[in-house]
Amino acid sequence: MSLAQGGTWTPARPWRAALLGQPNAGKTTLFNRLCGARARTSNLPGTTVESRVGLARARDGELEVMDLPGTYGLNLELPESRLCRACIEGQLGDAAPDVVVVVADATNLTKSLRFVVQVLRRRLPCVVAVTLADEARRKGLSVDAGRLAERLGCPVCVTSGRTGEGVEALAAAALTVARSGSLGRDHAHRLTLLPPETPESTVGAWCSECVAACVGGREAVRADRLTDRVDAALTHPVSGGAVFLLVMGLLFTSIFWLAKFPMEGIDWIFTNLGGVLGQAMPEGLLRSLVVDGVVGGVAGTVVFLPQIALLFLLLSLLEDSGYLARAAFAADRFMRRFGLPGQAFVPLLSSHACALPGILSTRLIPDPRDRIATILVAPFMSCTARLPVYVLLISVLFTDRPWHAAMAFLGCYATGAAAGLLTAMLARRTVLRGPARPMVLELPPYRRPSLRTALWMTVDRAGLFLRNAGTMILAICVVMWWLSAFPRVAPDAAMLADRARAAALRETGSLDGITQAAVIEAHADAELARRQQLGSFAGRLGEAVQPVFSPLGFDRQLTVATLTSFLAREVFVSTLAVLQGANDEPESQVVDRIAQARRSDGSPLLDTPTAASLLVFFTLAMQCLPTLALVRRETGGWRWPLLQLAWMSGLAWTMALLTRTLLLQMGVS
Repeated sequence: MSLAQGGTWTPARPWRAALLGQPNAGKTTLFNRLCGARARTSNLPGTTVESRVGLARARDGELEVMDLPGTYGLNLELPESRLCRACIEGQLGDAAPDVVVVVADATNLTKSLRFVVQVLRRRLPCVVAVTLADEARRKGLSVDAGRLAERLGCPVCVTSGRTGEGVEALAAAALTVARSGSLGRDHAHRLTLLPPETPESTVGAWCSECVAACVGGREAVRADRLTDRVDAALTHPVSGGAVFLLVMGLLFTSIFWLAKFPMEGIDWIFTNLGGVLGQAMPEGLLRSLVVDGVVGGVAGTVVFLPQIALLFLLLSLLEDSGYLARAAFAADRFMRRFGLPGQAFVPLLSSHACALPGILSTRLIPDPRDRIATILVAPFMSCTARLPVYVLLISVLFTDRPWHAAMAFLGCYATGAAAGLLTAMLARRTVLRGPARPMVLELPPYRRPSLRTALWMTVDRAGLFLRNAGTMILAICVVMWWLSAFPRVAPDAAMLADRARAAALRETGSLDGITQAAVIEAHADAELARRQQLGSFAGRLGEAVQPVFSPLGFDRQLTVATLTSFLAREVFVSTLAVLQGANDEPESQVVDRIAQARRSDGSPLLDTPTAASLLVFFTLAMQCLPTLALVRRETGGWRWPLLQLAWMSGLAWTMALLTRTLLLQMGVS
């Protein structure tokens, strides 16, 4: 309980502040400047909604700051409004905040003061942070904090999260108010001037009077004609769509081009780490668990981190610039045809990095039907975990044809997006039938994006991805290692003879003998790994369900690899590499080995119809256990994730079968 409610502060916790404000008022930038690296993402107490929490240093103490979701009003019946009300009133967790820091936009102060009045009426200890002071000065505006504090009856600090102006003074003022529990000397008196029953017109007139008395220069009241023309172009169905495609094309091209360098570095680090551990540890199950299960599992997750981090960084910059809101507005007209709101635009876009953060970002979609529909179709978006499979199969299908390969990549993304939109339309007309809620969205002003804010957001979201996805995928890889490692398959007579011949060659001491011995031992090890995989529990399971995938052209090896991919898509390639004895080879050689692999009857493992059906299957199938677990948590039960798994798997199998059948009918082999 906070001091405002008669509680007693104890040294067991720092003083708490809630950062409250409207969207696009500079709240998140201010939070990042206040807390920086001392911030973390966590769920609001008693909910599954994420909030950032951090420690802000003041001159004589520390303040725990919670960044609440942006909301246009505390009295609205929207998820973010209800959460903000519950938090500041102490209905979440063990205590209400000791002070509420209300963010007001200096460039649009009249509108912001209406929101400030809503907070002040609740008789909580408050500090008002007038943000975007640097932008206001560029527009010729200056805010007199002293005069505004007199009128509001609480401390006012003029700040800029971008430059750091006034941030230390804000932290000190918030800590002082938290310690005193004071409502301000004139706060109660001011409240009598604007009681809850006051008409909105009167409140608006009072706010305008405050701005006239406390803001120097002139507040811009006429729309910028250039901004209007740009907005008209970016929100137009044709020109806005064209700009969106261009921006997204540049974004994904940048991701794939820039991320390959750190990805190669991460791959090199884990490859060498596995080699060092393999040499340092004695041969046996423990070494296999550490090298193949733990190190391999971590590498399979971390290697995609550069792409995910780059996507979050670029999306954060686009959002901070004001463009994403316009893209969502333009997309709303199109997405409504498929039963999705414009608010689903950013979650679906984020799902191209990973469905986990995309699903998490659906929490503030107001309508529950819209939210569930967005969650159901988010895994259709081609995430980075699919990339290794795309690279393998497209390399097989379009060898030495880079233009065709590029078009195939684009086709995979387009196919997933189209399947998601059509699925949403079907869901909203059947299991999620109901009226659609119109999207209400205020277009933020165009701003120069803050690289500092984008970097903090990227670090935070990338860390969240590693915690949520990395731990689950690591556990999956360890389980898959056990299924692949048992029961143990002993080397047969031919393998023992090869090892004996290699030992004899090594004893000669000649360079040729040692080289030949290494080749023989590598061949024997690869053959033993192949037999171990086929004879293991995973291999037996693959043999049992192989008839299900036989119509798609999958043999036992492809079936085993596909089954493992239902736990995590990215292990498909590594499973095939083990089956082909190529798991210790560089990536380029692994692709060549798999592309040239043969079945037990001598036919190619990946002929064109089979590779194409596999590509379609992986584009559409639901193959991610962490995503299913998150969907269960977000929807409150297993009904929706099981429906999602059944629909996506059935659709993938059907479309893969149609693809293979069509190619065979065309005479393609």
